[in-house]
Amino acid sequence: MNALVNEWIGKAEADYHSAWRDYRARKFPNHDGAGFHAQQCIEKYLKGFLIHCGQRSIWGHDLLAIVEKCLPFFPELELEKPVLAFLTKFAVRYRYPGESASKTEAHSALQAMKQLRKLLRDKLGLPTI
Repeated sequence: MNALVNEWIGKAEADYHSAWRDYRARKFPNHDGAGFHAQQCIEKYLKGFLIHCGQRSIWGHDLLAIVEKCLPFFPELELEKPVLAFLTKFAVRYRYPGESASKTEAHSALQAMKQLRKLLRDKLGLPTI
């Protein structure tokens, strides 16, 4: 695996741990942040996957747009589109005043992240951790 792919994976893993930390904080849990980092984790895994496949990464936070570029190399992701659509809303929707993610929504985002992360790590030949 090349250095740029490893860097994308490293950034994705940082978001993975940040998502769980924000969700589990006892004193000040941050459900908005947990969902945001869950979305970011998968965005970075998908972009790293594209580079791994010899493609250029694409700009933006819409996981459905990114996954369209991944489908020729990983057609099984077609089945994950509902989960990707759910996660995409955490990229911007809850980042500003007006709406906040509930604990239930944040938990669902973490479960989606966990599921997609495993699929992508398996496809990249990375150990399940």
